[in-house]
Amino acid sequence: MELRDEQSLQVAKLYYRGGLSQSEVAAEMGLSRPTVAKLLQHAKTRGYVTVEIHDPREDGDELGQRLMERYGLEDVRLVFSPRGDEDTLTEGLGRVGAKMLHELVHDGMSVGISWGNTMHSVARHMQPKSVAGVEIVQLKGGHSHSIRVTNDMDTLKRISAAFGAETLSLPLPVIFDSAEAKEIVEKDRHISSILNAGRHADLAVFTVGAVSRDSLLMNLGYLSEEEIHVLERQAVGDACSRFYTADGEVASPAIDARTIGISLSELKAIPQRFLVAGGLQKMAAIDTALRMKLATHVVIDKETANRLLQL
Repeated sequence: MELRDEQSLQVAKLYYRGGLSQSEVAAEMGLSRPTVAKLLQHAKTRGYVTVEIHDPREDGDELGQRLMERYGLEDVRLVFSPRGDEDTLTEGLGRVGAKMLHELVHDGMSVGISWGNTMHSVARHMQPKSVAGVEIVQLKGGHSHSIRVTNDMDTLKRISAAFGAETLSLPLPVIFDSAEAKEIVEKDRHISSILNAGRHADLAVFTVGAVSRDSLLMNLGYLSEEEIHVLERQAVGDACSRFYTADGEVASPAIDARTIGISLSELKAIPQRFLVAGGLQKMAAIDTALRMKLATHVVIDKETANRLLQL
């Protein structure tokens, strides 16, 4: 361990465990106060020190219970986020989502993972858990045809690392140019085995997207302008890149036939289904997904949860 790392650990222990002020730590170690401040920051950057904020507004026992009763859910966790602050919302969903995922995963489980901005936030907040025989399976392709990135591989890598798990990835686009091309790829023995593993996962972790020009899926180069217009008219959201209508039906059979990965019916058949999503722009997508029984466990922001109960 380098000297700077050792010093930062000593400083952190004196400051956080010993309750000394920065000036007292500086005097104890023969350092200047600015150096102590820099070493404390270094300890945070290196992961030696983590900060948890327990906000009672995020418990929302009554609100969570009402959502569970309305949609037939097993567990709901709520996130407080200032209205209109999308970055803070995504971070909050990721933090609380990572905590629930940490609780849900046990020895010998197969866990199916989707991708997206919210899923990447979950991955970034994961903490290690000692479990054995866990397998992490990518539920859908994630290769981009544009300058926008899906962070699918980093999401998979971080979650797998947290559980010391074996990883099964799908290095493919999620929507092919034609159904014929997708069907040929699906017949590959290696790809077929990964898709089958995803269908038989014990737990699926996913988010939903709104049908919006700003959404990640709409900006990956998969869809033509005409297809985007069709989805804007017919779809309210997507789960694992499968677009659905307000009635819970496949929004575009033609696009769905070109999509590789778990289908909506296959997702629904997985025993535990963990949805992490929030924001008023996704309210219709979340409501429909919950009415479709796509989720058993949910992490959602308090404002969107309240609005769902008013529908």
